[in-house]
Amino acid sequence: MNTDKYKIPLEKLRKICNDEDDLDFCGSSLDVPAMEGVIGQDRAVRSMQFGLSMKSMGYNLFVVGPQGTGKSTYTQTVVTQRAAGEPEPQDWCYINNFTEWDKPYVVPLPAGQGRAFQKDMDKLIADLKLAIPKAFEGSEYEQKKEAIIQKVRDKMAALYGEIEKEAQGSGFRIKQVATGRFLFIPLKGDDPISAEDYEKLSEEEQQDIDERRGRLAKKFDEAMHEGQQVEKQAGEQIVELDHQTALSIAEPLVKVLIDKYDGTPRMLEYLERIPRDIADHQQFFRISAPAAPQPEQASTPEDAETTEEDSTEMIESAITSAPEDADPLTRYKVNLFVNNEKCSGAPVVIESNPYYYNLFGKIEYKTQMMSMSTDFTMIKSGAIHRANGGYLILQARDLLMDPFTWDALKKALKYKRAVVENIGEQYRFIPTVTLKPEPIPLDVKVILIGSPLYYMILSTDEEFEKLFKVKVDFDMEMDRDRENIRQYVSFISAQCQRENLKHFNKGALAKIIEFGSRIAGYQKKLSTHFNQVSDIVLEAAALADEEGTEFVEAIHVDNAIRNRKYRANMLEEKLQEMILQNKILINTAGSVVGQLNGLFVLDLYDYMFGLPARITARTYMGRGGVINIERETEMSGNIHSKGVLTLAGYLGGKLAQERPMGLTAQVTFEQLYEGVEGDSASSAELYAILSSLSGVPLKQNIAVTGSLDQLGAIQPIGGATEKIEGFFDICSAKGLTGDQGVVIPSLNVDNLMLKEEILEAVKNGLFHIYAVSTVEEGIELLTGVPAGTPGKNGKYSKGSIFYLADKKLQAYNKIMETPQSQAEA
Repeated sequence: MNTDKYKIPLEKLRKICNDEDDLDFCGSSLDVPAMEGVIGQDRAVRSMQFGLSMKSMGYNLFVVGPQGTGKSTYTQTVVTQRAAGEPEPQDWCYINNFTEWDKPYVVPLPAGQGRAFQKDMDKLIADLKLAIPKAFEGSEYEQKKEAIIQKVRDKMAALYGEIEKEAQGSGFRIKQVATGRFLFIPLKGDDPISAEDYEKLSEEEQQDIDERRGRLAKKFDEAMHEGQQVEKQAGEQIVELDHQTALSIAEPLVKVLIDKYDGTPRMLEYLERIPRDIADHQQFFRISAPAAPQPEQASTPEDAETTEEDSTEMIESAITSAPEDADPLTRYKVNLFVNNEKCSGAPVVIESNPYYYNLFGKIEYKTQMMSMSTDFTMIKSGAIHRANGGYLILQARDLLMDPFTWDALKKALKYKRAVVENIGEQYRFIPTVTLKPEPIPLDVKVILIGSPLYYMILSTDEEFEKLFKVKVDFDMEMDRDRENIRQYVSFISAQCQRENLKHFNKGALAKIIEFGSRIAGYQKKLSTHFNQVSDIVLEAAALADEEGTEFVEAIHVDNAIRNRKYRANMLEEKLQEMILQNKILINTAGSVVGQLNGLFVLDLYDYMFGLPARITARTYMGRGGVINIERETEMSGNIHSKGVLTLAGYLGGKLAQERPMGLTAQVTFEQLYEGVEGDSASSAELYAILSSLSGVPLKQNIAVTGSLDQLGAIQPIGGATEKIEGFFDICSAKGLTGDQGVVIPSLNVDNLMLKEEILEAVKNGLFHIYAVSTVEEGIELLTGVPAGTPGKNGKYSKGSIFYLADKKLQAYNKIMETPQSQAEA
């Protein structure tokens, strides 16, 4: 049988980049301007421009594409360029809420004024710490305070004098004892009556003394009460004096700030409240002021009589005690929460570690003496606050690593508010004392970047579509046309300039273009996985440096690709070694009934390679149909199981139109223990079954790949290049015989970008690549026997594969239809 008609011509096994035609616009990468923007992503570029221009709610972006397509770099570049032409956002400051300390206010200020406001308030505090103590140490304050105290002294002295005079007139002397009590001692002449003398007095005389003492004690109590009221009034007068003294200092200083920052009602309200609060808490600024007792602690007439210092201490009981805070003046500070003074345009925040607190800020605490405390100056901003008024760029994978972040982000975007709240506050069984800062109005465009997998995960959230309405989809490949080849060279030129590499000559550029088509898996396309292209550029340039050539040449690119493969293909070499040692049985010569070499690929993420696998089929009488051993042992993936069921449908259509197909066929991948997925071996499995049924052997020197539909068409598969190279390597190691080759679907011919060794072997007639479109073509190629076509009577041509298979099935059916007793006779 002539198989030449199925051979693929040499020129179709790899699309060569022609120096004269494809690269006629340059002599080297030095001649091409460096790339600007992204290559081959027109759809993504238009989507990005649309998403960034939309200001309506919900038009956040998800940039989706495989790793290495340049989506992150492009996103950062284009967003930064756009943001540069937009206005700077406001600064945001948290300030004290004098009414409810746990609910601090937030105020906006024009960019750069937040820092100025913070410094102005710090200066105000510093000025007040100097001015207020000085005012209280001044002569005017001392004179006013002394006048109040002197009035109290005079009044207390007058009250005491009256009581003392009346006591003397009644024959008594006033004496204070150690316990603080006042005693009225009766007199006899000018001398006190002793206890013995008192006992000698008559009952009437004793009664008279007690009555006079009682009247004096009552008048004394009334006088003391009057004195306490005088002290209290004096204390209130001193408090008012202190209040007015501090207020007179604070008002003109704060008035300067009111005139400077009179922009919003909130700011005006805050600044107008400060002088009164300073006056109410002037003791915070009077560092040198002595601590004083409470106003209710009155001094005694004895104190007033004895020393002036005691009376002064008594009056100063009106001074309020100092607060417990380490720095009570914190209440007047400013927390510059978001500072945009250095922004030139809208902010672009790229948060590489978007866990909850990095993204949404936090309330910090300080621990002291086994307790925790906080205040509004300990509210810290997150990335979403710093990006407010601009753009926030996040990696979807990193975002989903934190269980709290995604829900918090949705809530912030939905309600357009940035809330600072520590994790777990809403879940506490017992509420704790904490801050509840006023939320900041949120106006930010969030851009998520991720692979199709993370887009699929997030799209299952019903709110995702409402919040991320713009999908910026990066393609894995682009057309291999003249313009895109020019852009590829421009990309290489940019990398050479950026990293100070040697430039690439035409031959090296051609190899890079071909490498781009190889990783794209399509002759008419170029890959947009620029991380892989970039790596080869770097490694080839390094090899050129070692040799000292002027330009990077084709040999350097080839060697860089070989070296890269060598670093990653240890498993491939181990498996090939096992095949060569007959530990894994693979025949590359001869013919065997019910057995052939299928092809599969192993994808190790950073390296993909192909290998042959021995597929066998055994057919026998029965009603079991096609049994997939991998499926029965739960080693078959869904797609592989579908492929086996599909080939069963094809067999039924071909051989069971007039009678039941009395057949059991078992098919398996021999010595494959890791499971099977994909339907690219379904045609090979069918060929094995047809061989077993017909008894016609299959060529072991030809490996097969191709998917099958129920009508017998051979469908394209993935990894065609890697599969061919995998079988070629085994044949080459065992020794090329000139009749070895691989059968692939015709629709995969334009996917081939085979290595130079295979092209050389094909050129010399040592290896062959075949393409088939139908099952009939494939079985004829593998057996050398016609597949067979049904005649007018519905019978297949004699001697054909389907004729022999049908004949075997008729024999099976005849035996199964014969009664058991007749069969035994």
